[in-house]
Amino acid sequence: MIKPAIQGVHNVLKACAKAKTVKRVILTSSAAALSINKLNGTGLIMDEKNWTDVEFLTSEKPPTWGYPASKTLAEKAAWKFAEENNIDLITVIPSLMTGPSLTLDIPSSVHLSMSLITGNEFLKNALKGMQMLSGSISITHVEDVCRAHIFLAEKESASGRYICCAVNTSVVELAEFLNKRYPQYQVPTDFGDFPSKAKLAITSEKLISEGFSFKYGIEEVYDQTVEYFKAKGLLN
Repeated sequence: MIKPAIQGVHNVLKACAKAKTVKRVILTSSAAALSINKLNGTGLIMDEKNWTDVEFLTSEKPPTWGYPASKTLAEKAAWKFAEENNIDLITVIPSLMTGPSLTLDIPSSVHLSMSLITGNEFLKNALKGMQMLSGSISITHVEDVCRAHIFLAEKESASGRYICCAVNTSVVELAEFLNKRYPQYQVPTDFGDFPSKAKLAITSEKLISEGFSFKYGIEEVYDQTVEYFKAKGLLN
């Protein structure tokens, strides 16, 4: 997983450098490359200066460690290549993406974001695992992520890394929100001694300061995704 991710980034950037006509490269990274660390406590704020602790991942090997390790090392490889070859690189760092999809199959990230409503125990455990590993459940509408890519491609002053995250929450807080907004699905809110608060939040302040505004908050994100699942026959 790690080697193909790095090689894929290198292949694309080499092609861009060879073309001589590419003015700017917008690379989609991931919040998985940003927020995983051994810091304790709550109320931590993560921004573009932060990187996932790859040494922790490779030594401790928590569940799914290969994915964040690959995302982190691939983005770092991209920055190294861009600097060495004078490429104007911008990386977009989106959180968990959800919302209606144009693809025939429902993306895995959308299934994950809807697991508290659908009751899929495997995915609910994966969502809890995400919070324990990355520190929070951070969500963005896929359309806002697409808009951020276009915005940064066209914004002359843009440079560096940009987090794209509309909502920071926890499994428990998300369950309580969904239970209240969609009572017909009877979303469970009792998670025993599972941490009710997120350890951290990832901030999109840099992106917003460039002039970007998010179109969708948590209500709109889930209203649209619920309707999408209804249209797919997965919810009543």
